[in-house]
Amino acid sequence: MKIIVPMAGRGSRLRPHTLTVPKPLIPIAGKPIVQRLVEDIAKVAGEEIEEVAFIIGDFGPEIEKSLIQIAEKLGAKGSIYYQNDPLGTAHAIKCAENSMQGNVVIAFADTLFRADFQLDKNSDGVIWVKSVEDPSAFGVVKLDNYGFITDFVEKPQTFVSDLAIIGIYYFNSAEKLMDEINYIMDNDIKNGGEYQLTTALENLRAKGAKFTLGKVNDWMDCGNKNATVETNSKILAYEKEEMANYPATAQIENSLIIPPCFIGENVKISNSKVGPGVSLGNNTVIVNSNIENSLIQENTRINHGNLSNSMIGNSAQYFGVAREISLGDYSVLDFLSK
Repeated sequence: MKIIVPMAGRGSRLRPHTLTVPKPLIPIAGKPIVQRLVEDIAKVAGEEIEEVAFIIGDFGPEIEKSLIQIAEKLGAKGSIYYQNDPLGTAHAIKCAENSMQGNVVIAFADTLFRADFQLDKNSDGVIWVKSVEDPSAFGVVKLDNYGFITDFVEKPQTFVSDLAIIGIYYFNSAEKLMDEINYIMDNDIKNGGEYQLTTALENLRAKGAKFTLGKVNDWMDCGNKNATVETNSKILAYEKEEMANYPATAQIENSLIIPPCFIGENVKISNSKVGPGVSLGNNTVIVNSNIENSLIQENTRINHGNLSNSMIGNSAQYFGVAREISLGDYSVLDFLSK
């Protein structure tokens, strides 16, 4: 099986954190979003992953190297493709056409999930969905009495279903999907000005393809700062047993750690209370602070912080008493200087 990961967007809603790092590589509980995504898919797939193909923008050689390493950690080949123009979800998949053979999982790298099902490989495809309160912002599916999908509807303005497509799909024939994607692009068939994957899915269904549902228990967004901090807290809660043991290089003095928390290598915490729901990246220093439900990246120093629902980037410095902040990489915020 192959995993195809479109991730060319820069994540503008998560700025300033995505000015220096693409959103899928932002660590959640110590591990990049996209790494968590492909590892979770591998668990659900229940079989060896042959290749992970990443569809990216101009992210640079260091990012590409990191992505290849993520694939190799699964024992898979890593491939890089480029989407230079944002022409839609079907266009993104078209960019990885050379890897679209056999059975594949396509997963858009802006979401995390928790699920306990196994893929139904007897169907033509599996569409992963979650019931939502407001389906108008999503692509949704309609079902027949046997649980098969009868319609794919992109962002319905009148209610047709509350089963939102979360952006993860299984296909037992990547070649058949590519035939439909090529057809809609060759004939310039667009929805909302873009080439949509849901159009190709609807064409496949109309030709007799049987699609079933993969329902997830939790669908976690990383679209903006608040959503990302909330997702970090959820992942920590799900993995609280794994997070219980802190690395030997961490130095914790006269401080209270309230689990669940992730504490990276060479973290120093003194005279502080940290947690619950806090991630501290490698080499971060926390002094005289009270921090809860926050995501703090690597090589950052916080002094006299009283933080909740906050996100602080890499190599940042924060000195002050603000309650909630979003501070990007290499930034300095000092409320204590006179």
